[in-house]
Amino acid sequence: MSYIGHDEAWSQWRRALSGARMHHGWILSGRKGVGKSAFALAAARELVAEDGIPQPEGEHPDIRYVSHPPKNDAEAKKRDDGKPFELARNIKVDQIRELQRRLNTRPTLGSRRAVIIDPADDMETSAANALLKSLEEPPVGTYFLLVAHRLGRLLPTIRSRCRILTFPRVPDEDMDAILARESPQASTEERAAAIAAASGSPGAAIDFVELDLGKMHVLMQQLVERGDPDFVLRGRLAGAIGARPSREKQLAAIELARAVVADRMEGVSTRDIPAMVDTHGELVRLAGQAPTYNFDPGLLVMEIGTLLASLAGSRTPANG
Repeated sequence: MSYIGHDEAWSQWRRALSGARMHHGWILSGRKGVGKSAFALAAARELVAEDGIPQPEGEHPDIRYVSHPPKNDAEAKKRDDGKPFELARNIKVDQIRELQRRLNTRPTLGSRRAVIIDPADDMETSAANALLKSLEEPPVGTYFLLVAHRLGRLLPTIRSRCRILTFPRVPDEDMDAILARESPQASTEERAAAIAAASGSPGAAIDFVELDLGKMHVLMQQLVERGDPDFVLRGRLAGAIGARPSREKQLAAIELARAVVADRMEGVSTRDIPAMVDTHGELVRLAGQAPTYNFDPGLLVMEIGTLLASLAGSRTPANG
């Protein structure tokens, strides 16, 4: 499957692969949902393939893939029974140590082996420090592909030992074409809201379509344009998110609000920008807390609405 925005990454990867010395560590950096994991798996297959050695169609013995484990033993049993299970928030140090024990052996089929950590920015600190040892002294024939949604969360020492491939955000017009193909049931309003909240990530946009963000998007735009002196719009926003929204929908609402604020920054005077930057910063804070805090959904959406309403009337044209 071909992904939009991957051409330059493939060009750099294949130039390196055909060169005399292939770098042993790679970071695939970009927003979640732009296809970095798919790239990592396809690139790993190109790396380990050798002339004259048949390659398996399915799981490859020389490609190690490390990601979030089950949350606990009960969730692990669900996985083993083929049932849906909940993932842990982080990649654990025990997973990295088990990987390193396996790396003491030679590759199974050829002379190369690929290790994918997905996402590497979700490693525990102890896991990242353990991986650093392998990056400093990589086993012969072993190459690391680290998928990173938030590059800044990786240890500087890990970043310094890897070559970085950057995956850009996908333009809105391409995002709309993807949604029209992958989610044909979505209305124009729903697609517009999903694209705004996804910030260039097709995978996120497809997920957001299912969350019915269209009404929230319209209300958020009205809040920044009109304000909300009588709390009516904030009440409607609370109704649009629902009484018991999922954590995913709460996160999507924050991302959508950030997109609305960012869009409003265009074409305003410099004197109005500090207030918008402060509002955006508050939304970034909420986005950072929401995955782990147990917010009351009603209070969360009211805070989002209040932040947006505070910008009403602050849009002085840049030309005066």
